[in-house]
Amino acid sequence: MNVRKIIGWNLRKLRAEQGLSQERLALAAEIDRSYVGRIERGSENVTIDTLDALAIVLGVPAAALLVEPAKGERQPMPLSSGRKPKQA
Repeated sequence: MNVRKIIGWNLRKLRAEQGLSQERLALAAEIDRSYVGRIERGSENVTIDTLDALAIVLGVPAAALLVEPAKGERQPMPLSSGRKPKQA
């Protein structure tokens, strides 16, 4: 698996575990939502600054985005589509 795919895999996994949409993650990291999608698909060559911004929002060290998934690990499931109701 190449590094871009590893980053995308880990980004999607961490984002989904925290229940964050691509839109909310992008807003908090001050990047474009479509850019987050391209990163998760492994089609973007991400800068260190962008990795750092995403890691800060996710509350993990940037190195966590570079860890290769275990052999046989299932791809992270996407969140259900649609907007979530606002929490009080």
